Amino acid sequence: MTVQAPENPSRRGRRSSTMGAMPLNDMPWWRWRSNVRSALHMLSDPVFQRDVWLAGTEGYGDVTDAVYRLVEDTWLDNWSAEKYVGTIFRDAQEAALVDTAVLRVLRIMHQVGPDAPVATYLEHPSWPDAVRAAREAHVRLVTADEEDPDAPPRSLEVLRILTRSA
Repeated sequence: MTVQAPENPSRRGRRSSTMGAMPLNDMPWWRWRSNVRSALHMLSDPVFQRDVWLAGTEGYGDVTDAVYRLVEDTWLDNWSAEKYVGTIFRDAQEAALVDTAVLRVLRIMHQVGPDAPVATYLEHPSWPDAVRAAREAHVRLVTADEEDPDAPPRSLEVLRILTRSA
């Protein structure tokens, strides 16, 4: 006889078409996934970076904020995304793509400093490689969540609303 642990509703992922344009996904730690996706989305879009970050448009944070969202809860700056396969990431390929993006972005951040102006990041010789790695990870995660990888990034306020506890 198998005894099943009681379900923990705070860890249960679920699909819902009622949460704006971004459905809840079926990953147990979908809020963390949402933050990682948001960060990768902004880090992977050079037009967004130029038109929003470089222009100083309010509501989207900056490069440092995106990196913080990428590693804040997940500690991806200290260990591999592989640790989260099945909770944040669907499979080893998603995890590997995220790891590559995190390492490339963090390497630049450590070289220029977290308080560097946006232009310093965008002009860094390794930035295009970091953007490409973030794009690969972004596309993989968003496509797996059945969303459009080419939709514009959402503001931080929209992200807060979408990840609010139900």
